[in-house]
Amino acid sequence: MSGYDYDDLVRAARAQITEIGVPDLAARLDAPPLLVDVREPHEMATGVLPGAALVPRGALEKGIDHVAPDRDAEVVLYCTVGNRSALATLVLEQMGYTSVSSLAGGIAEWRASGLPVEMPLPGDDTARYARHLVLDEIGPEGQERLGGASVLVVGAGGLGSPAALYLAAAGVGTLTIADPDVVDVSNLQRQILHATSGIGTHKTDSAAAALARLNPGVVVRTRTVRLDASNAEEIAAGHDVVVDGTDSFPARYLLNDTALRLRIPLVHGSVLRFEGQVTVIDPYAGPCYRCVFPEPPPPGVSPSCAEAGVLGAVAGVVGSLQAVEAVKLILGAGEPLAGRLAVYDGLAGDLRVFTTARDPACPACGDPSAPPPLVDYDETCRPVRP
Repeated sequence: MSGYDYDDLVRAARAQITEIGVPDLAARLDAPPLLVDVREPHEMATGVLPGAALVPRGALEKGIDHVAPDRDAEVVLYCTVGNRSALATLVLEQMGYTSVSSLAGGIAEWRASGLPVEMPLPGDDTARYARHLVLDEIGPEGQERLGGASVLVVGAGGLGSPAALYLAAAGVGTLTIADPDVVDVSNLQRQILHATSGIGTHKTDSAAAALARLNPGVVVRTRTVRLDASNAEEIAAGHDVVVDGTDSFPARYLLNDTALRLRIPLVHGSVLRFEGQVTVIDPYAGPCYRCVFPEPPPPGVSPSCAEAGVLGAVAGVVGSLQAVEAVKLILGAGEPLAGRLAVYDGLAGDLRVFTTARDPACPACGDPSAPPPLVDYDETCRPVRP
C-alpha cells in the first residue's frame, strides 16, 4: 500500500471516530480511562503511558477482550503519532465498543508535552509474550502457568534442540536438560542448540548458554549424565512434563517406565531419514509406549540416524511438535496426542494421525497399582542382568 493510500485511510478513519487531545487526557490522570497501547512490543522500550495495557494492532481483534471485556467501558487507544490508533479505534467501534477514542498526536505529543511515561521494569515480560497474551488459550493466566512449569528434556540433540528452544521462548519457567555427550561437528546439521564454537564442550553446557541467550528469565538446570535405571526416577521427579529426545529403544522404554512410575506425562518423538513421529504418554489414562510398541524391532531392521541419515529440518518439525504438545499439557489446552500417533513424512509433505489403544494386558501399564520396575536394557531391549 502506498503512503498516499495509507494517509487517505487515516483521514477517513479520523472523520468517523472520536479523538481525545493530550491535554484532555492528561487532566484525567488521577482517574484515567482504560489506556491501550497498540504499538509493537519493541516500541515499548521508549516508554508507555502510565497504566497502559499492550495489545499490538495486528492482534487487536483477538486480544482486546483480554483487557477490555466490557464493550461499554471507556477505552483510549494510542500509538506513536495517532495514525494506527485512529484505524484501530474504527475497528473497535465496528466490533461494538461504544466509548472508544484515539489519542491525537499519540505518545510522541504526550512526551513532547513533558508528561510522564513509564519505562518497562526489568523482568516485565509483557512485551516478550505479547503474542501469547492475546491468545484465548493462554492469556495472562496461561503465561503465568507456563512460567511456573518445569520440563525435563532428555537429549540435547536433533529433537531436544528445537523442543528446548521453543519451550524457553514460550516462557516455561524451568528447563532441565539431560545429556551425557559432547558437541561434535556432525551434530551441527540438525542440533540447532549448538554452534561451531561449542565443538568439544558438553551439550548441556552448550544448551544452557544458548537458552540463556534466548530467554534469560528461564531457569536452566543441567544433568550431564546418561539416564539409566539408577538415576532416571530421581532426575525426572518434580517435573510437570518430560520430553523424550533420545534416539534408542532402550532409552525410550526406560523413559516410558519412569513416566509411569512418577505419573508424569511424556512427549515421545523420533526421526529417521525424512520421517518422524510424535505421541503423548498420559500415564494410565491412555496407551503407554509399550502398548504401541510392545517389542523393539529386530536388530538391523531399524538402523540409527548415524547409519541411515536424517534430514535436519525433519528433526526440527518433530521437536517443534513435541514443544507444542508440552505446552498444551501445561496449559490444559486443546487435545494432546495421547492415544494418537502423529506420523510426519517430509518427502510426501504429509502428516497423518493414527489412533492408538491401551493394552489391558500391557506389562508396563496394565495394572496401575503395580508400576513397572526400572531396569536397564541392552541394544535388543532385553533386561541387563547384574
